[in-house]
Amino acid sequence: MFDWLEKGTGWLIYGVMELSPDSHLGEALHFFIYDTVKILILLLVIIWVMGGVNAYFPVERLRNFLSRNKLYGLEYLLASVFGAITPFCSCSSVPLFIGFVKGGISLGVTFSFLVTSPLVNEVAVAMFLGLFGWKITLIYALSGILLGALSGWVLGKLKLEAHLSDWVRQIWEQAEADREVFEAEDLSFWQRLPGINQEAISIVRSVLLYVVIGIGIGAIMHGYVPEGFFERYLEADTWYAVPLAVVLAVPMYANAAGIVPVVQVFVAKGIPLGTSIAFMMGVVGLSLPEATLLKKVMTMKLIGIFFGIVTFCIILSGYFFNIILG
Repeated sequence: MFDWLEKGTGWLIYGVMELSPDSHLGEALHFFIYDTVKILILLLVIIWVMGGVNAYFPVERLRNFLSRNKLYGLEYLLASVFGAITPFCSCSSVPLFIGFVKGGISLGVTFSFLVTSPLVNEVAVAMFLGLFGWKITLIYALSGILLGALSGWVLGKLKLEAHLSDWVRQIWEQAEADREVFEAEDLSFWQRLPGINQEAISIVRSVLLYVVIGIGIGAIMHGYVPEGFFERYLEADTWYAVPLAVVLAVPMYANAAGIVPVVQVFVAKGIPLGTSIAFMMGVVGLSLPEATLLKKVMTMKLIGIFFGIVTFCIILSGYFFNIILG
């Protein structure tokens, strides 16, 4: 699909700039220019499509639907799917967490959204599609959605409502009395189109710096880090590689736009794909800034339980990826 871009990048780097394909700088620049342009194209297309989906199925309507209907367990999966099609990082998902609680949605279902939203979204899907192809992208997206649904279900069964902060529990107790029901405006697609276009451009602008920085880091690693450097610590035949990757990821807060290019280089340098994706999920889904924000709505015990269960599920998904893709 992007053969023209690869040829054009090669012409620019190796023809016009006269850099050697075997040089560190040549490899790094080729990686940076090719991946940046390709990712931005995919971002615009996918975000535009998902903008249309969000316009016809806004978060307020989902909150109303989930709070009024008994879905016999499917509500976890539905919340996780909605988390996957909303472009929020782990920190910006927290205000929506409060909105879900205020809407009268159960804590477990709310957790399903909170887990999946930073892990799988149109930015992550667009970048995975450009860097790894559609098969791995599909496996990644489905596993992220199932991870969110499973985590939410487990957390829901633990009956942890008592560990919410007093402020959130007061909101929840009064939700039925003062909850507003938002209805989407009855507009045609063409009437919604300017808003969809504006949202797509706004999202791309908001993640552009992260894309450039992430791909820049990936380009430096791709061109200058020697083969075998990462394998010494995260080898495929060591049982602790996946847990170690997740533990190392937690302090390294970034969104998907910044970390996916680094994952690509990890894979290129010999790190198993499952280990690399577990690292990425840990970075975007288990950040210290998120824990700080969650302190407003949860007790430390609940934050610890939440992080522990999600960490366990991410580690399992890493092993699963390594088995099916190894």
